[in-house]
Amino acid sequence: MNAVHRRQIEQAFSAASDYDRHARVQRLAARRLADRIAGLALPERPRILEIGCGTGFLTEALMARGLAGDWLITDISPAMLERCRRRIGDAPDRRFALLDGEYGDPGESFDLVCSSLALQWFDDQLAAPARMLGWLVPGGHCLFATLGGGSFAEWRAAHAAEGLRSGTPEFPAATAFAGVLPGDQAAPPDIERHVESHAGALDFMRALKAIGAHTAAHRHRPLAPSDLRRVMRNFEAGGAAVSYEVVTCHYRRS
Repeated sequence: MNAVHRRQIEQAFSAASDYDRHARVQRLAARRLADRIAGLALPERPRILEIGCGTGFLTEALMARGLAGDWLITDISPAMLERCRRRIGDAPDRRFALLDGEYGDPGESFDLVCSSLALQWFDDQLAAPARMLGWLVPGGHCLFATLGGGSFAEWRAAHAAEGLRSGTPEFPAATAFAGVLPGDQAAPPDIERHVESHAGALDFMRALKAIGAHTAAHRHRPLAPSDLRRVMRNFEAGGAAVSYEVVTCHYRRS
């Protein structure tokens, strides 16, 4: 783990005060994940761990679908955690805690571990399911949505046309998730592609910053202004749209 880079990610999300207005794909992904979770046969009052709650899209969607239980709601960002608290409110069955979902440990077991569009910020997404399964009681469920390698393909292509490399973090190919603990998969990974259109390259970059998702990959060097201008022109010539490849995985501890 690079502590400095981790801190940059946390600070970017803490500063994303306009997150809810710009995070359209994130909201949609959370609602679709909540629909899947709502169909599970869980105990009457399940113990639930949420990793990377953000401002509370998934938490709110699950509660709106009637999922009651004992919640441990976590995020790496204190500001995001507080926004989630304000969204859903305090209650005796809800605990809020700072937790790095990749390197931290909640120190207890759960019937459900869930996360919506947070794992893409892990150093090693494909190692995450094994850790999350370890936090489950026997028969417990782990469901998460994350980003696959096809995400932001158009922005990467605009860089590649100039022989340059995008600072967007490298995500695993969506198909790679099918090979992760196949014996513990309750269902094959589901892959959906969402496209967001922008007024231009600057609008896209501002949108990423607004949701705290602008932290470059570790060791990426910023482009020279002239290089960035060429990339922006390429992106706009291609339509100024970007793809989000959302991968939803469902594991169950035997």
